[in-house]
Amino acid sequence: MNSNSLGEDIRALRTARKMTLEELASKLGRSVGWLSQVERDISTPRMSDLKEIADTFGVQLSLFFGNAEAPENEKGRIVRGPARRVIGERDAGLVETLISPDLTDSFEMIHSTFQPGARRDKPMARPTQEVAYVISGKLDIWLNEEPFTVEAGDSFRIRDATYRWSNPYPEPAVAIWVISPPVY
Repeated sequence: MNSNSLGEDIRALRTARKMTLEELASKLGRSVGWLSQVERDISTPRMSDLKEIADTFGVQLSLFFGNAEAPENEKGRIVRGPARRVIGERDAGLVETLISPDLTDSFEMIHSTFQPGARRDKPMARPTQEVAYVISGKLDIWLNEEPFTVEAGDSFRIRDATYRWSNPYPEPAVAIWVISPPVY
């Protein structure tokens, strides 16, 4: 199976958000037929269309680019470290890459690096279930405004909760996230 196609990623984002073809096409001001062709990789959207799709889903435009070439037998199954897609900096000092081969599963895995001094002050909530495992460093997190400090070897879950974070420590904090459904 050759995955990582643009159409598959768009379809996966749409279905993860329980959005119909009609709903997304309407938000984009495009026809259902056009969107169906994009999702089946029959048509290629313009850059302006991709920007609108990214904005509609609340993801970085860079998510749709950067698929590294891989041997045919690895496509959709193996992701080599240098081939991970950079999702981009969503907040200053936070760099995330997609560990999952693509967005077609019911979950995604993300590698996050929180640089020293980086922080998200505004609480955020997503319609997801998330578990994060801290590989290295230390991170302050607030779940429904209750403060916690997590460090290497710790994990935490976010479900039906707001969260925010801060890395006031001198070393980067690195975490692996499993998020269901995919949000990137």
